[in-house]
Amino acid sequence: MNTTICTLFERHYHFGVAVLANSLCASGFKGMIYAGFRGPLPPWAENEVDLIESGKWEMEISPEVRLVFLLLETPAHFTNYKPDFLLRIAEIAGTENDALVYCDPDIVITETWQYFEDWLTCGVALCEDINSPLPESHPRRIGWRRFFQPRGFTLRPRGASYANGGFIGLRPQDRKLLPIWRDMLTSAGDALGGKDVVGIQGGRTLDGLYGFADCLRKTDQDTLNAALEACPEVEVSFLGPQAMGFLLGGAILPHALGPAKPWQRRYLAEALGGLPPAHVDKAFWHHASGPIKPFGPAWLALKKLSLTASAALGRFIRRT
Repeated sequence: MNTTICTLFERHYHFGVAVLANSLCASGFKGMIYAGFRGPLPPWAENEVDLIESGKWEMEISPEVRLVFLLLETPAHFTNYKPDFLLRIAEIAGTENDALVYCDPDIVITETWQYFEDWLTCGVALCEDINSPLPESHPRRIGWRRFFQPRGFTLRPRGASYANGGFIGLRPQDRKLLPIWRDMLTSAGDALGGKDVVGIQGGRTLDGLYGFADCLRKTDQDTLNAALEACPEVEVSFLGPQAMGFLLGGAILPHALGPAKPWQRRYLAEALGGLPPAHVDKAFWHHASGPIKPFGPAWLALKKLSLTASAALGRFIRRT
């Protein structure tokens, strides 16, 4: 299967891009990874890339994996730019592409790529969020219908699973979802005051509710889930919240939620406070020493040592 991967990053999230790419190589992935970004190129890439054209650089990670950096100019918060970027990458990848995957830069791949290829044949590949499920009668879902239906979208309930916006895989026949998702995000941005408005740290936030029953607080994934209801003809294949490490089980793409990412966490201090490392932290540092080397050897050794020590402390100290 010819699969194209894409992600979006700015500022310190370049560390996550490096480790995501390393984990993809370790999984057996072969192909192109596109990384849209704002600001400077990552320091670990500056001397490794070739300028292809204005705003586009390419880096060879391995003989079978290449990473392309695309400089973006958009006022949107990147979490609200995902369908736009996926549509752009779909045009670049062309008709020979069998599958298109978006992955947040704070996710690590821990399963073989063959598993993902099998999953991608089942429909739109999604993972349930930590807040899933949301019943069809949930005020949030009712809020989507009240907001979007007057704007020309017909929503039809299709189950209680609520997707996390950090990962989505699409076959060519499923990409009709993307313009709907993009247009819903545009409608939400118009109502909230701009596509730079988000309900998370790092963007422009609002005081008060984000629509009826806070139905647009998580703009990217609320609109993604609403788009699934507006596009019932596409098949969807959900993995449970275990897949991203939100519950115990087989975490195949652990996702670092919250403002403190693995490359920022102070593991020993946090373990003494009763917060041990999570599965995603262990996966992140396992792949931090792959073909891309975003950390110096001394710093990497220190982080791995503190991770081991804090995991041991976590067996004895827990938050009540």
